[in-house]
Amino acid sequence: MMLKRIIFAFFFVVLVSCQAFAIEFSADTIMTHKNAGKTSGKIYYKADMYRMDMNSPQEMIMITRMDKQVIWNIMPSQKMYMEMPFNLTNQPMVEEKIEGEIERKKLLSEIVNGHPTDKFLITIKTNDTEHQVYQWWATDINFPVKNAAVDGSWVQEYKNITLGNQPNSLFEVPGGYKKLEMPGGLNMMNMMNMDQ
Repeated sequence: MMLKRIIFAFFFVVLVSCQAFAIEFSADTIMTHKNAGKTSGKIYYKADMYRMDMNSPQEMIMITRMDKQVIWNIMPSQKMYMEMPFNLTNQPMVEEKIEGEIERKKLLSEIVNGHPTDKFLITIKTNDTEHQVYQWWATDINFPVKNAAVDGSWVQEYKNITLGNQPNSLFEVPGGYKKLEMPGGLNMMNMMNMDQ
């Protein structure tokens, strides 16, 4: 179960890293994935670093430090953490456009989670593969309050968004936590393949 939680969190980090945030904020988030179910939590974001706290079925924290090129997966109940390398090619951009975006088409305007939004159909090209996502861009706060795969495989929503400075202490491993070394030769991609 813990392995699935780590994989789901890793998926979330990759998803977030494909989006553009030019502000500091915190927000509640709900992520639904057809293979991993629904996970709720809280995200904190500032330049070059972001943190995802997930609450169920057990607490887990994932901190991404682009400035240090590292991801820390923290397990508070065990006072342990794992360290994984961060691929800088997935670094968030500072404009609205999604990384790899080749086309953007506005579909409609609607209210989502209390915010006026423009809904876009976005085509993204990764390597030689194209895929499409929906983005609901809140025009009042310049923020993507909802994102979803066109094929319905995942949906991500942000609620209770608070814009403002985030303390640096949120993006550090707590004192007294023991580093858990990955077994020899095992990395995150191997773990993901093992779980399939």
